[in-house]
Amino acid sequence: MKIKVIKTEEDYNKALKRLEVVFDAPIDSPQGDEAELLAILIENYEEEHYPIEAPDPIEAIRFRMEQMNMNKKDLAKIIGYKSRVSEILNRKRKLSLNMIRQLHKKLKIPYDSLLSEY
Repeated sequence: MKIKVIKTEEDYNKALKRLEVVFDAPIDSPQGDEAELLAILIENYEEEHYPIEAPDPIEAIRFRMEQMNMNKKDLAKIIGYKSRVSEILNRKRKLSLNMIRQLHKKLKIPYDSLLSEY
C-alpha cells in the first residue's frame, strides 16, 4: 500500500482508479484501510478543487417545494400570505428571520442555504 497526498489532477485520477479496485475490500484488511485512506484524500482534494456552493435561498425553497410536492398555498401556511410567497419567490421581498426559522423547522432547509445572499 503506497499512498501519497493528492496534489495534481493526475494524482486524483490515479487515486480514483485505485479506489475502484479496493472499494469492496473487507473493512479490517490492509486493502480496506487503503480504501478508507483513499476516500479521505479524494474527498479533501474534491472539496478544495471542486467546491459545491450552497444554493441561494430561493432556489433551496423551490427545490424543497418540488421535493415535497408543495404549491404556493402550502408555502403560505408556513411563511405567511400567498402574496408574500409570490414576492419572495420572485425575489421582490427578502426573507425575514422568522420566515427563515419556519422554513428550517418545517421544511428542513439548512440555515446555510437560507442565510446566503441572493
